Amino acid sequence: MGIKRRDFLAFLGASAGTVALGSMGTQKGVTMPFNMEMAASPGGIGFNPVKLPMPLETGSIEAYKTVALADDLVLPQGFTYDVIAAWGDRVGNSRFGYNNDYISFLETSPNEGYLTVSFEYISGNTWRQTYPMVIGDNLALTEVHQQGSMDAFSLPQGDDLKGKVTAIAEEMMIDMGLGVISLRRNGDGTWSRTYSSTDRRITGISGLKDGHYLQSTGPAVAVFNKTNKLGYEDGLKDKIIGTFANCAGGTSPWGTVFSAEENFQNQVYEPVMADGSSFPPSQKTFQIHEDDDHGCGNPLGLAGNKYGWMVEIDPANPNDYGTKHTWLGRYRHEAVGFLVQAGKKLGIYSGCDRRGGHLYKFVSQETVRNVKDKANSRLLNDGMLYGAKFNPDGTGRWIALNPDTPVNPVLPSQVSGGMVPLPNPNRPAGDIIRVTADQEAIAFKQQFKTLGDLYTGNATEKQGAILIDAHFAANAAGITCTARPEDTIVDSQGTLYIAFTSGVPGSDGSPDKAVFQGPNGDSQYEHGWIVKLQESGNDPAAMTFRWEILSLGGEPATGGAGFSNPDNIELDQAGHVWMVSDMSTTSQNKAVPSRVKDGQPLPTKDLVGLFGNNSIWYIPTSGSHAGEAYPFGVGPMECECTGPFFSPDQQTLFLAVQHPGEIHGVRLNGQSETRPFAMTTPDGTEFMQQRTVPLGSNWPGKRPNDPPKPAVVAIRRVNNQPIT
Repeated sequence: MGIKRRDFLAFLGASAGTVALGSMGTQKGVTMPFNMEMAASPGGIGFNPVKLPMPLETGSIEAYKTVALADDLVLPQGFTYDVIAAWGDRVGNSRFGYNNDYISFLETSPNEGYLTVSFEYISGNTWRQTYPMVIGDNLALTEVHQQGSMDAFSLPQGDDLKGKVTAIAEEMMIDMGLGVISLRRNGDGTWSRTYSSTDRRITGISGLKDGHYLQSTGPAVAVFNKTNKLGYEDGLKDKIIGTFANCAGGTSPWGTVFSAEENFQNQVYEPVMADGSSFPPSQKTFQIHEDDDHGCGNPLGLAGNKYGWMVEIDPANPNDYGTKHTWLGRYRHEAVGFLVQAGKKLGIYSGCDRRGGHLYKFVSQETVRNVKDKANSRLLNDGMLYGAKFNPDGTGRWIALNPDTPVNPVLPSQVSGGMVPLPNPNRPAGDIIRVTADQEAIAFKQQFKTLGDLYTGNATEKQGAILIDAHFAANAAGITCTARPEDTIVDSQGTLYIAFTSGVPGSDGSPDKAVFQGPNGDSQYEHGWIVKLQESGNDPAAMTFRWEILSLGGEPATGGAGFSNPDNIELDQAGHVWMVSDMSTTSQNKAVPSRVKDGQPLPTKDLVGLFGNNSIWYIPTSGSHAGEAYPFGVGPMECECTGPFFSPDQQTLFLAVQHPGEIHGVRLNGQSETRPFAMTTPDGTEFMQQRTVPLGSNWPGKRPNDPPKPAVVAIRRVNNQPIT
């Protein structure tokens, strides 16, 4: 990120616990980043790393010339897993949702507790194929799918098609949101559900029919409640129907769970009017899309400005259906990290997972008294949201998102894709524009002096509108565009770890090209980074910080640690990182028959298929092996492993496996195909690999032609000793 390999060691000063890019192994004969001696040594990692399609240590390549992938969760010898719950299982008066993501386990007594699970999205084709098999209801899925995109919101009440579309949208929304289930560990180390009275679902339609509306706090409430909005009025004021697109999250020290509404723009329209109010639901049409872009908010008449928030729930309170804290901002939230110290202000971090998204920090107005007091939730009622300004030299500062903040837009020339979305300068029309020339951004700055000039209303309403439009306001304020910050987690010493998943441009934007660079200075680097950030004085309210790279994604031959696209992070009791990867489903195992096209090396985004399935990694954060990556597990076919979370005794690693079979759906009759891959060893030796790739999935049932189902598992040692 911003520093070439030859300069990185000098910048970091080779400090203890820090990994320089230059130390990660590009010279012949070097076995980094994968070190079997470290794995086997006393006090080492404690497991024999699993074999991946990509060689991670120098040696014989014969074992890698022919590889067959398994449609299963593959773990090291001596480990096993148990399925806790899968899509369609009963939860309260509802069901376990689809595409489980973040997991939190809060212990209520030894070997018992609440497991809170986020449900992110619907994989359109596979959900449509397997819904009749798993749920069994009769929906007009084929008929509505054939209709394509439609504005069901504008159809009259009583219209037959509107009724069919609404029924499907409701079922999709039921499969998103949150769930709480109660668990008990048995004497043999397995976990069982206890089906307590606290088990419940908070879905995408909670409140629509059952009265379980979500609550909200902070300045955006003034926008929800105002009359004479410039945009759409849902008639609910500050009551909110449901939560959806729930991706990563975090568990607060006071025993509540935060869940991030990430890709909400797939269900409702994201941009807003100048007063923060929504465009009408017709702006985002409905369709049963092949992936996750369905527009479910259209037939349900949802107000888009009520989604894209961080949701807090207390799993122990069966009457708690969630609160959206608007001081944390509205954007494509992914994860949340807490910096909580008695006698200091509360600091909460979160990233916006889009290309060109930002890193944010909320700082409370009041101070923390007792770190574990549930009254700390009230600290989110007042404070300030800041965005991170990263400098290439490893320093940075925080910029407030308030009406007085000067407009100083990110310039298109600063980002690798050459485009920056900004609030539409025609403010009565609302929405956004995409700026591709620096002169346009400079003219925008001349037209608007402060963020307050961009939004309308009284002081509280303007602040609320800025928070509702946080991503585009942040671009206008010059906050650094980053590389998909997918996880934020704080260790016991106050260090923030950030997983930046991918640095290539996209239709939403792209990262700062002076900051986010690959090992050779390339500004469109796909494989990602894990970064450490330290506040000045370790103070949650500090306005400056330092950052450095812990581990770099990519092939070992080019300086990477062997993984691609880091995503969710968990920390064990020793403070070491456990990471899961997030390679897109279409990229996984995509054939790479040659590394050259038209005489030019393939860009890194076209090499992701080399890495195989999404996987689970252990990365030490201190000592001589800090930043090295050791593969702990490999997911089933066409899936993503998410939400790793340790039990307090470290004997169980809870893990979510989402969207198995997302491309091909049900694996029929053991179907597979063989694909070619132009591989390299860590020392740069090239060879061809023939890889047998199952098409679709039958996980977790694993019987022939079983429907693939997202599920949550409990990983443990066979001897039930601690994993770490």
